[in-house]
Amino acid sequence: MSWQRIRTVVRRHAYVLWRSPNRWFDIAFWPLMDVLLWGSLGTYVASQSPASRAGTPYLLAGIVMFHVLFQTQIALNTGFMEETWSRNLLNIMVTPVTELEYVAGVGMFGAVKLVLAGVTLTCTAIGFFGFNVASIGWSLVPIGLVLVVAGWSIAFLVIGLMLRFGQSAEILAWGLNFVVMALSGVFNPIAALPGALQPIARLLPTTHAFAALRVVLDGHPLPGGQLLLAAIGSVVGLGLAVGFCVHMLRVFRRRGFVTRFS
Repeated sequence: MSWQRIRTVVRRHAYVLWRSPNRWFDIAFWPLMDVLLWGSLGTYVASQSPASRAGTPYLLAGIVMFHVLFQTQIALNTGFMEETWSRNLLNIMVTPVTELEYVAGVGMFGAVKLVLAGVTLTCTAIGFFGFNVASIGWSLVPIGLVLVVAGWSIAFLVIGLMLRFGQSAEILAWGLNFVVMALSGVFNPIAALPGALQPIARLLPTTHAFAALRVVLDGHPLPGGQLLLAAIGSVVGLGLAVGFCVHMLRVFRRRGFVTRFS
């Protein structure tokens, strides 16, 4: 891999972000609105009954950590979609930049966007609701890493679908996140889900990651079993998603689907 080519990919996306204020929605507007929405809901519920006050941290911690997954995934997906929106995909494919270098560059830029979104989430939660997710401690680090890997899995799955079905599949970049949010028990145990959906929810590594988060919020040590299940599931999911994406890339090249984006 060439560090110079990776840095070029990072600079390309940094220029786009800097010159396009609408692209700040993912790292500023949506995190702000999510914290306001769920924080306000938690505050209202807490005001109705003293017994309900303990639920607000679950809502705020859940949305903050869900954005770790969301920002990781959406940064990689929009990095690919930037090339399709600008009809630049064919140009990328004929340059010396390899697929691995491109993914590394977009991933590094995505990490910067994740930090910026995290600052927005943290400042909003502290400023409006007096909640500092960092007070939970170092247990957030392994949980966050699992969610990052899970975000990459979703991103590669969506890229593979876009390579196969074209720009009509772009909606999945946002739509799949809401499916994961609903089934992973971001704010509540999956026992609250309809019975038919609970077996599906248990298969998702994100479910075990958020279950571990709730255990930590209850003041208990980080549950190693839940975290191990989440880590194994995320790594397996990433491997399957990357394999699917690579296969779709071969189909994309063999059938000449690049004409869809040029």
